[in-house]
Amino acid sequence: MLSKNITVSADGTLLFAGFNTVELANKYGTPLYLFDEELIRERMREYKNALTDFFSTDSVPEYASKAFSCKRIYEIAAEEGINVDVVSVGELYTAYKAGFPTGNCFFHGNNKTDEDIIFAIELGIGCFVVDNLDELYAINRIAEEKGICQNVILRVTPGIDPHTHKKISTGSVESKFGMAIETGDAFNGVEAALSLSNLKLHGFHCHIGSQIFESQPFVTAAEVMVSFMVDVKKMFGYTADTLNLGGGFGVRYVENDPIINYRERIEEVAVKVKKICENENFPLPRILMEPGRSLVADAGMTLYTVGSVKEIEGYTNYVSVDGGMTDNPRYALYESEYTVYNASNAGAEPDYVATIAGRCCESGDLIQENVKIKKPCRGDIIAVATTGAYNYSMASNYNRVARPPVVMLSKDGDYLAVKRETLDDIIALDV
Repeated sequence: MLSKNITVSADGTLLFAGFNTVELANKYGTPLYLFDEELIRERMREYKNALTDFFSTDSVPEYASKAFSCKRIYEIAAEEGINVDVVSVGELYTAYKAGFPTGNCFFHGNNKTDEDIIFAIELGIGCFVVDNLDELYAINRIAEEKGICQNVILRVTPGIDPHTHKKISTGSVESKFGMAIETGDAFNGVEAALSLSNLKLHGFHCHIGSQIFESQPFVTAAEVMVSFMVDVKKMFGYTADTLNLGGGFGVRYVENDPIINYRERIEEVAVKVKKICENENFPLPRILMEPGRSLVADAGMTLYTVGSVKEIEGYTNYVSVDGGMTDNPRYALYESEYTVYNASNAGAEPDYVATIAGRCCESGDLIQENVKIKKPCRGDIIAVATTGAYNYSMASNYNRVARPPVVMLSKDGDYLAVKRETLDDIIALDV
């Protein structure tokens, strides 16, 4: 099986986090998002312990909540003692309503409106990750109006190509995010930030991309960023106390993806950062990282019910399910690979090649093409693994399809974290 939390019961049904998926489908209905709470907690602790062990006790992970945002995930993050990053007032408000301390929230995004900035400041945002000069001046102006000095770090583009999908690569010079070192924009941002009286500059942030399995791109990014911080000290006499290295470690979606030891990856980065700081006589900064996908992706699974099996002789076999691009648009967007199981007959040898098709009135509504599973029939449960990141968070009501519920699986049992949308929910904002 793809990951340690996926097994098969004695009667041949698929188990996830030790729970019978067919029984869960019968209990809650389908489509259904499942989350392995214990694995999420394990990953949060892995990052937290690695950062404090290899850097400093004030180094901490920040959960990149765009991967999966609901009140319960913020409660778990608070319980595990980590920070979060948010990219919208919607995510920030969800964290706030969950009781997460907003002083431990970092606000990202390349186009924060004045309304966003005001809202965040009024909620006591801990730090803005500033993307550009326009935003920098706006935060200073609003902070002055509010009579506060606002903590900020600057997002810097290090010019690193992580060799990942172009739609999830964010560290190159031409990226829409951040201020590029190569063009001099990053140095201009530092000069401006240091001149503004209502801002407190703490350091710098970079993010090179997502779904990266090798450690070298992160090591290279760390080297570039520390060298930049050394140059900033020489130019402006300013010593940054914080370096946020972003996120982007990969996860296994299919069997040929490698298994990553995140602790070992962080240690490799730490060795490089410490060596550069020592060589340059630069004080080791507090290190932040922003894991999102690697905290929740393989802690997630989506269950569907088969509606039909359609065989077009000489062409394609379609297995149609009661979900699709409304609950998982990633195949339509990126042709993302997934591992698929016939959860109702998981113990049998896969013997059928099929395309898993969604229910939307759209030819591109596919979850995966040409997967090998045990041939299903109407009513069987299909399970798609590693759906914890960017599935619920990117779900939509296209074709006016209701979003599925989220069920957490914990050591104390299964429980509802997000309710299934109803037809009345869909029309609730119509006038």
